[in-house]
Amino acid sequence: MTTALPRTRVMTQHRFGGPEVLVIEEQERPVPGPGEVLLRVRAVGVNALDRLVRSGAAPVLGEPPFTLGGDVSGVVEATGEGVTLFRPGDEAFGKIPAGGYAEHVTASAEHLAAKPTTLDHVHAAAAPTATLTAWQALVDLAQVAPGTRVLVHAAAGGVGHAAVQLAKAEGAYVIGTARAGKHGFLYDLGIDEAVDYTATDFATAVHDMDVALDLIGGDYGPRTLNTLRPGGLFISAIPGDLGLSPEDVDARGMRFAVVLTEPSGVRLGKIASLLATNRLRIHVEAVLPFAEAAKAHELSESGHVQGKLVLTLPD
Repeated sequence: MTTALPRTRVMTQHRFGGPEVLVIEEQERPVPGPGEVLLRVRAVGVNALDRLVRSGAAPVLGEPPFTLGGDVSGVVEATGEGVTLFRPGDEAFGKIPAGGYAEHVTASAEHLAAKPTTLDHVHAAAAPTATLTAWQALVDLAQVAPGTRVLVHAAAGGVGHAAVQLAKAEGAYVIGTARAGKHGFLYDLGIDEAVDYTATDFATAVHDMDVALDLIGGDYGPRTLNTLRPGGLFISAIPGDLGLSPEDVDARGMRFAVVLTEPSGVRLGKIASLLATNRLRIHVEAVLPFAEAAKAHELSESGHVQGKLVLTLPD
């Protein structure tokens, strides 16, 4: 008699399209390979990239069917050969290539970090992409330090609000663009100046910045160059819609970089220490059950989410 293999629920899609293409199915539970862990997912973060991949605008996972989800937090249920960083029962969180919209997922142990005991799964799942993007842009690339002047666009968004706090943690002077209704939120995070881009042209109001982090793309790129000092660094996290070329930046006597967020348990471990001590706070705008992933995508598409959206899975 053949023993039935364990099953798990996943949120998958069989075609590109709107949020309605997301459907729950049962599949065989994955088995961790060498260097991997099997994670029982408790919460998964919803990122802007998820909806772009879902729609086909950013087909980085190829053709459907596939399962979205790069930010996860959960409990290790099993480990593959060679894994020494985690044991069954450990709580872990991290950024993975895909597959997080599921009850179980396998992931490289090197992409995960131990979840701080002071952080719940919801906020842990909200953290990885936002904080890693901000860290790789401002700490690794820009090497911000006390006195560095940093401009952050979309400062109240998922990556933006993490970038504001990381820059402040490094001693930088931070200016951010956001609607007026979000300025109180930003000042609570410690920002030095908030600019309402709907009422003020940031390109003329902001000057002498050492670093600018563009989280919007398009015409924000060339306009942002007007805010930088000579030799200043322009960093884009929107590689598909830069709005300018490296040559444009060089011609203005400034520097250029693109941040492509990489999974890193080592970096996330450093970030975890900031999260554990509340020096870095991840704001979660809404928490929805796993079955309402389509609704979360609809909220994300509004373009006005403050902080992050998270899906939770039952125990």
